[in-house]
Amino acid sequence: MHHVFYFDVNEEEISWIIQTSDSNIKQNRKHTEIYKNKEVDLQSKYTTSHVRLFWAIGTFIIKNGDHVKIILYEQSMFEHFTTNNKRKDPIIEKRKQQIEQIII
Repeated sequence: MHHVFYFDVNEEEISWIIQTSDSNIKQNRKHTEIYKNKEVDLQSKYTTSHVRLFWAIGTFIIKNGDHVKIILYEQSMFEHFTTNNKRKDPIIEKRKQQIEQIII
């Protein structure tokens, strides 16, 4: 199965759409208190990427062997994921590591 992920974030909540050839699954979540109004925009985008992947696997939307295309609206995120460059921000680095573990 092929999936396309879209997402959006703001200071209060995160939301995403997982699109397949058969359906569009929409979800949104309020930021947990630990992150609410504390993360900057780019940190929230990494957190949203992690949450949506974890959620999609946990609800069996994504299964072994599926193909996932993640739409990144930030060029800097694309460059970060496709290189070994490190960020100075520990929140972003932790989310990148968690996303890479999920992918593996």
